[in-house]
Amino acid sequence: MRRVLLASTAVLLVTGLLSSCDQVADRLADPEPDQAAADLATGLAGGDLAQVVFTDATAAEATASYSSVVEGLGDVEPTVTVEDVADATDGESTATLAWSWPVGAQPWTYTTEAPLELVDDEWRVAWSPALVEPSLAEGEVLDTTPIAARRGDITGDGGQTLVTLRPVVRLGVDRSAVPKAQAVEAARGLARVVDIDAASYADEVAKAGDAAFVEAITYRREDVPAAAARLAEQDPAVLAIQDEQPLAPTREFAAPILGTVGEVTAEMVKDEPEKYAAGDQAGLSGLQSRYDDLLQGEPGVVVSAVTDAGEEGEAERELFRADARTGGTLELTLDPDLQLAAEGLLADVRPASALVAIRPSTGAILAAANGPGTDGYNMATFGQFAPGSTFKTVTSLALLRAGLTPDTRVPCTSTIVVDGKRFKNYSDYPSGATGRIPLRSAVANSCNTAFISQTDRLGGTGLYDAAVSLGMGLDHDLGFPAFLGSVKAAGSETEAAANTIGQGTVLASPMVMATVIASVQQGSLVIPQLVPSVQVSAPDGAQPLSAAEAKALKGMLRGVVTEGSGRALADLPGPAAIAKTGTAEFGSDPVRTHAWMIAAQGDLAVAVFVEVGESGSRTAGPILKEFLRAAR
Repeated sequence: MRRVLLASTAVLLVTGLLSSCDQVADRLADPEPDQAAADLATGLAGGDLAQVVFTDATAAEATASYSSVVEGLGDVEPTVTVEDVADATDGESTATLAWSWPVGAQPWTYTTEAPLELVDDEWRVAWSPALVEPSLAEGEVLDTTPIAARRGDITGDGGQTLVTLRPVVRLGVDRSAVPKAQAVEAARGLARVVDIDAASYADEVAKAGDAAFVEAITYRREDVPAAAARLAEQDPAVLAIQDEQPLAPTREFAAPILGTVGEVTAEMVKDEPEKYAAGDQAGLSGLQSRYDDLLQGEPGVVVSAVTDAGEEGEAERELFRADARTGGTLELTLDPDLQLAAEGLLADVRPASALVAIRPSTGAILAAANGPGTDGYNMATFGQFAPGSTFKTVTSLALLRAGLTPDTRVPCTSTIVVDGKRFKNYSDYPSGATGRIPLRSAVANSCNTAFISQTDRLGGTGLYDAAVSLGMGLDHDLGFPAFLGSVKAAGSETEAAANTIGQGTVLASPMVMATVIASVQQGSLVIPQLVPSVQVSAPDGAQPLSAAEAKALKGMLRGVVTEGSGRALADLPGPAAIAKTGTAEFGSDPVRTHAWMIAAQGDLAVAVFVEVGESGSRTAGPILKEFLRAAR
């Protein structure tokens, strides 16, 4: 019995082993199609089908065909995954592939079906363009057409539009219209009419392709010279293309601050190839550059199936469209009417000049104008100049904190000598305002010697601390190019004396001097604001301006208008104005003077700066007065 049992067991074991071997053999003889589908998806995603076996093409031929089909999509790479593989039936199966192309703001997604066939114990794929996109037929390839995004607007106070798409005319030479020699001659003629370098433009046209449009210059539509318009009508080589560009109301409108938009530079493409490509439009300078990501928008795209139709052109079928997304709006505080008024007042000022207007209640910068003499430099918010006697506003606060009052008498002498350096008052200083005079009179008449005589009262950081309380001396990012002034420690007695009258180591921008008088007018620290989305708080350690200090300062600066160097503002209609004039020497052989004036009336604070002027009251004063009148 025992041998029989053992024999039966052995038979069962052998039978089981034979059965298991049969199953393995069956699997080896009939492999599953899943791996072939996975290899196909991987190869399509990577653009290399070397690991895929095809029924009717070599892997190299399929890879080449695939490359030609998708070449028109550019450098984008798809994500391809196996969504499903049908059960094999009679040596055939179908793999469903899920595609996703990152060609637009939203990816282009779809599925295709890949026929699989078991040949010689190996699953093979039948190649066709329909593997790439289900509707593609032989001879069709994919192509893309970009849809440019509309750049976002820049708005100002109350949501008024500052920068938006405005009509322009692009003038240039069309190489396809005439023979090369005629195009080059037309280029010379156009260059002379629009006042650009004729030789270099003609050379550019000569080197361009036979079908190229070579732009010479772009004008606002209303600014196209009549001679250029006639040339475009008469010469077949000269082309005037109607277009749109993001522009401010005028060419000069806050130009150094807003910046420009144009074709990206080679350097931009090199530094950020994932963001820019040759021919793209982007912000090149100013706020247009700093906030380009917000304003740029997102381009759209149309994906088409294109058939090469030979001489008759190309037949297209639209397969996918991702509409462009308009860029965001950049909100600023500029008031267009006040900005235009400021620029108009500076238009005829030959030296470099600037005007900044601030709303004290909010810190909003309503105007930041640069005159034509600045040659495109942003002096209004980023200039760095000695503020002269306008800085006596700061020195007055420091003296109040040192124990003086507006009635404290200080010596106003014709000259004062500090460590061998002789200081004096300005040439037409009123003789009746000398001697021991109240601090208020020293402020009103801007007595240099009186302030210098009090230098020792200020201590090491007295001026700096007072400046910070009025918004000056601590630079921090306001979201735009801004210089908030510098009040460095003096390196000598002479320098300390000069600092009290806004020279020495003291530097300021027109914006920060407008901030100083805005803080006095408001009775508390004002933080200038141009980009409301950038939240800026008062600098740490700034001692608040007390109500008594603000009242004393306003009273003394009111005296500048009623009895001092700012008397020209006395007849302004509306609320009482406060002001301070300033003149600062600079350079040598000859020594020249900056002309300053700051003032506040109601909820408006203004600083005017002229780089070379006679005096604050005579040069900057009339501009400031007219601006305040225009703002009413």
